[in-house]
Amino acid sequence: MDKEFKIKGLMMDPLTNSPIVILQDVQDGALLPIWVGIFEANAIALQIERVDTPRPMTHDLLKNVLMQLNAEVEKVVVSDLRDNTFYALIHLRLNGESVTIDSRPSDAIALALRTDSPIFVTESVINSSRNLALTKEKLDPEDVRKWLENLNPDELGYKM
Repeated sequence: MDKEFKIKGLMMDPLTNSPIVILQDVQDGALLPIWVGIFEANAIALQIERVDTPRPMTHDLLKNVLMQLNAEVEKVVVSDLRDNTFYALIHLRLNGESVTIDSRPSDAIALALRTDSPIFVTESVINSSRNLALTKEKLDPEDVRKWLENLNPDELGYKM
């Protein structure tokens, strides 16, 4: 069963200097870190902070195209985790039909923020992420879990 998550914030991995989107389970508060690229993190941060850009960014363009086609983003789902890479699906409603589109989680999350759509994570991803080699530095997953749970909101670059 898929569980709903929200964005808790964005931060930089102190070891790899890579951006991390921190998702939080809306029911039990469990945290799921997803490492993303700097451009994708910027797209997410701009939307979290409600910054208007003079011209549409890529995810704004996608939202505008979907609106013109009368398509609705029903939800996005972080659907798989293979070889330390997350995968996502964007679920659309178009002309009364369900359409599912493969996506990177960062793009799906950026679009979900722009369309006020819910973010879900599959149970298999939640279970697999517990064993994820969380950084290039082979940290003990239990130590990283404790670090994530003890994060002070002020340490997160962007908070929801």
